[in-house]
Amino acid sequence: MSNEVKVIVLRAAGTNCDEETAFAFRAFGAAVDLVHINRLFQKEFSLKDYHILAIPGGFTYGDDIMSGRILANELRLKLGKDIKEFIDDGKLIIGICNGFQVLVRSGILPGAVAGAGDAFRQTVTLTNNDSGKFEDRWVYLKVNDKSVWTQGVKGIIYIPIAHAEGKFVPENKDTLKGLNDNQQIAFQYCKSDGGDAVYPENPNGSIDHIAGICDPTGRVLGLMPHPERHFHFTQHPFWTRIEEKKEFGEGAKIFENGIKYIKKMLKK
Repeated sequence: MSNEVKVIVLRAAGTNCDEETAFAFRAFGAAVDLVHINRLFQKEFSLKDYHILAIPGGFTYGDDIMSGRILANELRLKLGKDIKEFIDDGKLIIGICNGFQVLVRSGILPGAVAGAGDAFRQTVTLTNNDSGKFEDRWVYLKVNDKSVWTQGVKGIIYIPIAHAEGKFVPENKDTLKGLNDNQQIAFQYCKSDGGDAVYPENPNGSIDHIAGICDPTGRVLGLMPHPERHFHFTQHPFWTRIEEKKEFGEGAKIFENGIKYIKKMLKK
């Protein structure tokens, strides 16, 4: 059996971070295909042939109706069975920014948590920023390392965001409690010292400062910040002032974790 990790980076009209996302996975040795969603519908490609599904950032279908809604409907209605099998097979999914919006609007995230009902039913949303404008800045994030994707990512990291609809809102208190109880909150906006964020540290007004969540297995992750945009150390806005020079930025470990997890799975 081949130990090659195969990643499918899904794109549609308006996706614009697919090349960066593919580069991040390739840097850790993965074989990556950038695939338009129509080619999945037409059976030219199959999710069964891949180990990781990545839904990158952008403005799919111009964010008509609301951000990520059209692509989310396509995934749920046309590929729902394939995605469920993909998850049940122990494979990985990551959605970044618009990809996170797609995962929550399709109900793939947060999955079946206490108080949230069955998987593939939308129980959280990402809505308009409290500022009423597109926010493009760098933010500090507290990291919960319980997800497959965040293992070994300790403390606070610094990652860029760029979105207009990033405010995380759960359906109700039970849904929020379920996310906390299951340790599904992967990232939270914070101050540089780890203190509670206020605007602009929390750039959108997310409830409980939530910037990213995973499913109960830890294998499906969605986040509003862009780890692929802090992949190399020199992408840090103040990199020349930092004494200890490194090869990778603080977003790289997320992609490396995905690759390492699949390689271990393939050895079993």
